[in-house]
Amino acid sequence: MINETEQIKQQLIYRKKLMEKINEIHSASSLNAILLQLKDSIAELFDAERITIYLADSKKNVLFSRVKSGDELKEIIVPIGPDSIAGYVALTGQLINIKDAYNTEELMLINTKLKFDSSWDKKSGFRTKQVLCVPMKFQNTLIGVIQIINKKIGQYFNELDISFATELATSLSIAIFNLHKITMASKIARQKGKFHYLIGKNLIDEKTIEKATDHPDSSKIGVEGVLIRDFGILRDDMAKSLSLFYGTDYILFDPSLPPLPDIHNRIKPDKLKKELWVPVKIENGVLNIAMEDPSDLQKQDFIKFLYPEYKNINFLVSFKEDIETYIDYFYKLGKFAEEKGSISEILEKLDKTEEPDVEEEVKKVSEEDSVIVQLVNKIIYDAYHKKASDIHIEPYPGKNDTIVRIRIDGRCSVYQRIPYKYKHAIVSRIKIMAGLDIAERRKPQDGKIDFKKYGPIDVELRVATVPSAGQLEDVVMRILASGEPLPFEKLGLTERNYKVFENAISKPYGLILVVGPTGSGKTTTLHSAIAKINTEDVKIWTAEDPVEITQRGLRQVQVNPKIGFTFANALRSFLRADPDVIMVGEMRDEETAEIGIEASLTGHLVFSTLHTNSAPETVTRLLDMGMDPFSFSDALLCILAQRLARRLCPECKEIYRPDKKELDEIIDEYGREYFSMENIDLSEVKLAKPVGCVKCNNSGYKGRLGIHEILECTDELKSLIKRKADIDDIRKQAIKDGMTTLKQDGILKVFQGLTDLREVRRVCIK
Repeated sequence: MINETEQIKQQLIYRKKLMEKINEIHSASSLNAILLQLKDSIAELFDAERITIYLADSKKNVLFSRVKSGDELKEIIVPIGPDSIAGYVALTGQLINIKDAYNTEELMLINTKLKFDSSWDKKSGFRTKQVLCVPMKFQNTLIGVIQIINKKIGQYFNELDISFATELATSLSIAIFNLHKITMASKIARQKGKFHYLIGKNLIDEKTIEKATDHPDSSKIGVEGVLIRDFGILRDDMAKSLSLFYGTDYILFDPSLPPLPDIHNRIKPDKLKKELWVPVKIENGVLNIAMEDPSDLQKQDFIKFLYPEYKNINFLVSFKEDIETYIDYFYKLGKFAEEKGSISEILEKLDKTEEPDVEEEVKKVSEEDSVIVQLVNKIIYDAYHKKASDIHIEPYPGKNDTIVRIRIDGRCSVYQRIPYKYKHAIVSRIKIMAGLDIAERRKPQDGKIDFKKYGPIDVELRVATVPSAGQLEDVVMRILASGEPLPFEKLGLTERNYKVFENAISKPYGLILVVGPTGSGKTTTLHSAIAKINTEDVKIWTAEDPVEITQRGLRQVQVNPKIGFTFANALRSFLRADPDVIMVGEMRDEETAEIGIEASLTGHLVFSTLHTNSAPETVTRLLDMGMDPFSFSDALLCILAQRLARRLCPECKEIYRPDKKELDEIIDEYGREYFSMENIDLSEVKLAKPVGCVKCNNSGYKGRLGIHEILECTDELKSLIKRKADIDDIRKQAIKDGMTTLKQDGILKVFQGLTDLREVRRVCIK
């Protein structure tokens, strides 16, 4: 009784698993989705060692494996007939349950002609014993065969296995039949649009399209080729129809077109033949590409990535046959091949060894199933060449597109919209590149991408992921600055600011702070200042996160808070390493600030940054953090606050004379009592405004310039700091000492025609 109860319980569990599998089959959106669901679970469901699901090709009269266990063989193809068990089941439509496939007597009892094809066992090294083979049929149409091999427990597959296998085969047959029907209907509907011109001229009808689509040669020469070959359609008429469908010109093979060695050497002919496109000519600076499908955006993006110097690329439709002929013609293959060992062939090889192989450089974005790989590389590549500072990947819940925005000159703009189905894949790809945990979506993560491992440009990106609504993740990638520091003279400092800052960095000890929001150019300014004093007789240590700009002569350290190596720890270690100058990337906490001030009082020149809005506010911020006002006032040399405003495009900006009303507004905004000290002749004032051209992407702005205010720590200011004076008193004293505020400095640059007042107002509050 107990055994019977246990048996019933096991059967119920078995049936539940089967129903779950059947439900998955009927809810799948594609044949591949169905087969993926089955790949690793059917054998387990039947407690078997192996499973093979064959689909039938009625035209070729064969079965081919679409799902199978074991990796010894890539694909199994068997004829429909009695020479194999699966072939016999497909031929007769009968279910077979065999205890021993090698027992010829057992096979002859089923049918005297039935054989077991043992060649597959010999190839794989696997030993077939029991075989349960079930046909898949629907509406008298053979769909395929399910073959389950080697029962793990028991001598053969039992009645329950047979019942469940039959039920599974029925469900699978219905699902595959319906999906095939939908796929064919969709394909024919597309072909109707493709050949609308031919239908309109009564050259073909829908039945003709259906016959050509279903023709076995359509996979080799295309439906177009079948219609031309078998149904008498002229090539010119077909080309016209394709041209109207794709909305582009068509091109047939033209042997008068010259080869383009610089273009063709970047990609191998085998790849072109596989993807069916080829560069054919350059006209008026436009690169023309012949393609079988000019609407293929994936190929278009790869072509643009491969030929970045061509801003305009024209995609033309062409026949498969003509594209292959062009490839043979340009690469000297087939009937166009030259005699082996010719001088031109040797010279071509020499050229290849001397020039970098761009195809190898972009290999990682073009191999196998690499839509996402190519997409991410393309985004980074384009952002870098557009001189963007940040890339924002912003997925949205539901079937909403993922938005990609890039920040150029401080302003975000939409770069691309990516179909919603890629919203998880694109984030996962970036996380893999940055070495992050792709399974962790609940917590923010940060990392770094060394892009030279993945693409043809040498650039690093700082990556931050942030969980967002709908169980999604946003990604922000900061493109890190690289190369040499900006010369000190090109910081854009006014005469007074230049003198104050230069005097401060020339001191043997003290504290210099550069402040402003994220992305305001603080690191660039610090490195420019340090570069001016970077000589052989000065020992300079820097602690940064990350190290963006490198300089010869500096000893630069990358902090790593994850392992406890913070700015404070780096600063302590520097004090034991005999420094003259120390740069600390940021004073994030009280501990770092205290050590920095202490270091500046013990004979070291200390540079650092802080996230504050203005120079006077920095003083009160540090005092509020708990700094000793006496030590701080003695250590401080100067505070430079800065912003970055967009620079007017020098190619298209419009110079004009402002009227009295506009001048009065600007002077009032500057401060009339201070403006009189600037000695500006109002009768000679000329301003500039943005216009927009090709070089600035029609924005009117190109590049950025710094806007600064420098608080010099004079004796009067030191006494205010010691008394912990209010910020207004500190600001008034700093202005009295000669400080121009951020907005005032920006207005002076407006008078120089470098930017406009709207930009200054955008980055400066008062």
